[in-house]
Amino acid sequence: MSLLETFGSLVFNDAVMRQRLPKETYRALHRTIAEGKSLDPQVASVVANTMKDWAIEKGATHYTHWFQPMTGITAEKHDSFLSPIDGGGAIMEFSGKELVRGEPDASSFPSGGLRATFEARGYTAWDPTSYAFIKDDTLCIPTAFCSYGGHALDKKTPLLRSNEALNHQVRRVLRLLGHLDVKKVTATVGPEQEYFLIDRDLYARRKDLIYTGRTLFGARPPKGQELDDHYFGNLKPRVAAYMREVDEELWKLGVSAKTEHNEVAPCQHELAPIFTTANLATDHNQLTMEIMKRVAAKHGFVCLLHEKPFAGVNGSGKHNNWSMSTDTGLNLLEPGETPADNAQFLLFLVAVIKAVDLHQDLLRISIASAGNDHRLGGNEAPPYIVSMFLGKELEEILDAIEHHSAYVAGERTEMNIGVKTLPRIPKDTTDRNRTSPFAFTGNKFEFRMPGSSQSIAEVNVVINTAVADVLMEFADRLEQAVDIRAAVEQIVVETIARHKRIIFSGNNYAEAWREEAHRRGLLDLPSTPDALPYLIREENIALFERQKVYSREEILSRYEILLENYCKVISIEAHTMLDMANQEILPAVMRYAGQVARDGADAWRLVEDLDLEYEKKLLRRLAGLINGLGEKTQELDQASRGLDAAGDSLGKARYCREVIFRRMQALRALADEAETLVDKRMWPFPGYGELLITK
Repeated sequence: MSLLETFGSLVFNDAVMRQRLPKETYRALHRTIAEGKSLDPQVASVVANTMKDWAIEKGATHYTHWFQPMTGITAEKHDSFLSPIDGGGAIMEFSGKELVRGEPDASSFPSGGLRATFEARGYTAWDPTSYAFIKDDTLCIPTAFCSYGGHALDKKTPLLRSNEALNHQVRRVLRLLGHLDVKKVTATVGPEQEYFLIDRDLYARRKDLIYTGRTLFGARPPKGQELDDHYFGNLKPRVAAYMREVDEELWKLGVSAKTEHNEVAPCQHELAPIFTTANLATDHNQLTMEIMKRVAAKHGFVCLLHEKPFAGVNGSGKHNNWSMSTDTGLNLLEPGETPADNAQFLLFLVAVIKAVDLHQDLLRISIASAGNDHRLGGNEAPPYIVSMFLGKELEEILDAIEHHSAYVAGERTEMNIGVKTLPRIPKDTTDRNRTSPFAFTGNKFEFRMPGSSQSIAEVNVVINTAVADVLMEFADRLEQAVDIRAAVEQIVVETIARHKRIIFSGNNYAEAWREEAHRRGLLDLPSTPDALPYLIREENIALFERQKVYSREEILSRYEILLENYCKVISIEAHTMLDMANQEILPAVMRYAGQVARDGADAWRLVEDLDLEYEKKLLRRLAGLINGLGEKTQELDQASRGLDAAGDSLGKARYCREVIFRRMQALRALADEAETLVDKRMWPFPGYGELLITK
């Protein structure tokens, strides 16, 4: 099968529907997908039967409503197409009702208090804007997931609501600017996915990796990423074979995996797809993470998606490239040849600037997790202070507009590399800033703060909702304006003046920027417990209710879920550390100390006047470490036992951060020191030097 035949071969996509569905059914379904029209039950029945026949031809025997609960991973309940008939036979059937609605048990999914544990009923509802696909001989139907009371229990439902909010407000603005032909506007997203590959056999010998996804102990190896020799380096054959199979599996599912390369840290890599709608991009990214893990096992690897699997080397992020596009093919963040004269572009640009400035807290919350807290703030990822980078040209344009001065565009130049045989390369008008959390990169914004393991749904819910709310304000003003062009100019000037504090082009890693950010009044929220209380502020609840993305109850439930998840992650890590310290590390250090003592005694018996000063110093140091490890282990155990008495959800989260996590760090410091002293043959699990070398 050729590459073109492979791509999307397991997807019930538009081409398949156009070919297989009756024309009237196809048109009705297309109106639902393209224009948001309600779906006729008879149309659903025809689609279901056609979808079933297609899936069976592809080898499918079951179907499932594929949904995304608040666990951060996907969920499935499989049902067979087989139905018994009289006489002991059976037929293959799949009804429109079964396509449109499912009823998985919702009792054990996170609900944040929206429902009692004994209330089990939940519903999945077909999302026709995301194509069905076949995975593991099962027809997977992307769905939303809600409670008996209609509350969203998943990540997809709020994303779909935010897409509708953005679509509505952007179209209001576009109509006022003369674009009467635009029927739909979508947020487009391309998420770059970073990950680590480590040897499966080594992984199996580390409880911390198995239970938590990151190394809770580990001394730094002699060589890490200091030489930058892994970044964009040649792919080792085993890794290249893995990447090829990942591509092939993703292409079958219609995921447009495009770019792959080695990242900065040893064993770290990246995969990037081509842009698609935010909803599809979210579904595709969930599939990407699942496929990467599954294929890794076939190649003797384990794929780590934790934001910080290894201390001392870069962690893994997921850069969310976001823009807005119309069904007429217009990218609303495309500056054009002369952005200074492009009033429409400038209006949408300042809308994003204002949205980011007003809702720094929500953007920070959208990427908050125990794992990402390890990554943000180091010289490897954007800091936890949100700011925007626009580039020299756009900053100069906005400055000129604000001060009503003329903007003189610089000449488009070519780079002089100094080698006559090389082609002339056009020079971009500005460089990139990899330290910026929210950077403009030509015709889109790259939000660099999301963590590798998280769903991109929350991130795009916040961006969509925040921008939609600003555009609603703009549209309200423009609808009252006598002179639209003058009103647009006034909005642009006012917005720049009031929200330019969020724009920063320098080094976001520098301590001087943190001080400057404080002077500007930007939020400084170092950890998840610092950030989450902002979610339930009245102005934020009002924002989501105004745009019909979350109800108050849904916001409060997510607040509780996020706090509870944070505490559970820290608690699991603490108990894993206790297990490893008591059962593996302390016994190993004591065994080695005993061996040193025995070897020294044997040597002294052979040569009575032998100088054993080094052995004595080593034994004293090992004895100190044994006592220290025992003491820190007991302190961590006591701290863990005190969690239940730490108050409400927020109190528990703060206790985890301020008490348990600090004692975890203290225990790790001693264990990592011990690793540098103990005979490697006696150390109970593989160290960084082994884990970070791909064979």
